[in-house]
Amino acid sequence: MNFDVVIVGSGLAGLSVALNLAQTRKVAIISKRELLDGASNWAQGGIAAVLDSGDSHDQHIADTLVAGAGLCDETATRYIVEHGREAIEWLIEQGVPFTRDASAELGFHLTREGGHSQRRIIHAADATGHAVQVTLEQKVRAHPNISLFEHHSAIDVITSKKLAPKGSPAGQQRCHGLYVQDERSGKVLTFAAEHTVLATGGAGKVYLYTTNPDTATGDGIAMAWRAGCRVSNMEFIQFHPTCLYHPYAKSFLISEAVRGEGGQLVLPPEAGAAAGTRFMPAHDERGELAPRDVVARAIDFEMKKRGLDYVHLDISHQSPAFIQEHFPTIYARCLELGIDITKEPIPVVPAVHFTCGGVVTDLAGRTDIAGLYAVGETACTGLHGANRLASNSLLECLVVGRACAGFIATAPAVEVPDLPCWDESRVTNADEEVVIAHNWDELRRFMWNYVGIVRTTKRLERAQHRIKLLKEEIDEYYRNFRVTNDLLELRNLVEVAHLIVRSALSRHESRGLHYSRDYPDTLPKALPSVLTPRRR
Repeated sequence: MNFDVVIVGSGLAGLSVALNLAQTRKVAIISKRELLDGASNWAQGGIAAVLDSGDSHDQHIADTLVAGAGLCDETATRYIVEHGREAIEWLIEQGVPFTRDASAELGFHLTREGGHSQRRIIHAADATGHAVQVTLEQKVRAHPNISLFEHHSAIDVITSKKLAPKGSPAGQQRCHGLYVQDERSGKVLTFAAEHTVLATGGAGKVYLYTTNPDTATGDGIAMAWRAGCRVSNMEFIQFHPTCLYHPYAKSFLISEAVRGEGGQLVLPPEAGAAAGTRFMPAHDERGELAPRDVVARAIDFEMKKRGLDYVHLDISHQSPAFIQEHFPTIYARCLELGIDITKEPIPVVPAVHFTCGGVVTDLAGRTDIAGLYAVGETACTGLHGANRLASNSLLECLVVGRACAGFIATAPAVEVPDLPCWDESRVTNADEEVVIAHNWDELRRFMWNYVGIVRTTKRLERAQHRIKLLKEEIDEYYRNFRVTNDLLELRNLVEVAHLIVRSALSRHESRGLHYSRDYPDTLPKALPSVLTPRRR
């Protein structure tokens, strides 16, 4: 398989790169499932950008820096914020049906979310990600220069170091493509390309409870790390404060915008005499509009203090017409489960939502390896710092995705050598698949219990010990048996879990999303945690 550019991942970041390159480049998109099965499609709230004269870049930057708890890269933040409007205008040109408002300057309704000082979230009702993804999917499927490989799983990238004879001097590493398994046939294909873009999303499935789709297994982060790329800030895992608590609702998110439009967090009947009491004002003067890490910790505190399984989010004081207009998806899903949010509160719990760290890149998505790029949630540009500001993630996907495409479009041609085929001559079919299922379950449970919203050194060390044992077992399994999608995902999740715990142990303070009982204070100087792989 020979292409100019291979993109792994079909969310907003990957599709943005593809559509901005396809006029002049032959592009392949590798998707583990269908194109719409990634996290971008699940995004409810919207995209943050300065679209009104009452707002400013400086205000958006200031809000981002405050949420990021001193750890945002100011240069990256300014670049992404200042390129926000043109990125939104590009989406409008593609035909994305954002919610309109005739009275607004740009003609579209803007909402407000936690941590934002202004209304600057452009959205398509409460299903923005779906509206964007459906629009771009249609463009991608119709483009003659884009080849789609759905139900294909990336295994590892192929670098010049892997191709060099043993003992040869180390030179500038370059990525020449990757190995990919066709999930339906089981065959492993070799994709050769001048440029390889990792846009695989985050790693939410490393935890037991997450708002992420099943595809969020940290594949791009793990592959880049194994290839020799640095990763940064992996300890900062954002827990969305309000995931629907219901036995039949898998990972259903209650958007930040519900609180932005007046939703209040209150204690449920199980809290006894305190039932119905708002609790956020006691934790932060911004109340329900505090940043996500503050709200998530407050909910976690109230649940543990009172022995609760959930708390309530109440928007029922708004009119039924308002609720159905602004939150049609949430209203319909809750009603299916017997909850009428126009009349009663929504039971919610925190759940893992976003991976703030990732592969170290510049603002064009370039990693430490020439020809290898990372964009979107897979990457760490420095925008999110210690805590992502609501709706900045899709903005980053768009702006950096377009910048990555611009860099690749002007890059000089590079000769790609002949790449070796995948070698299965020394492996057999797995004897017991139950080993993978057991290890997957064990990993996610101890990550939830030991590496959650509130951490201690002892819990982290316990997790580190368990990860070491699991990693040895999985590596042996990988060496001896044919690869399967489940094995590939588990291998990547264990690698990412190792990076999260190692980063958390290295941070001797509490900052943003990382809260340690052993180090409750914040150090005067904010420094990113950067891990460098051993040179094999």
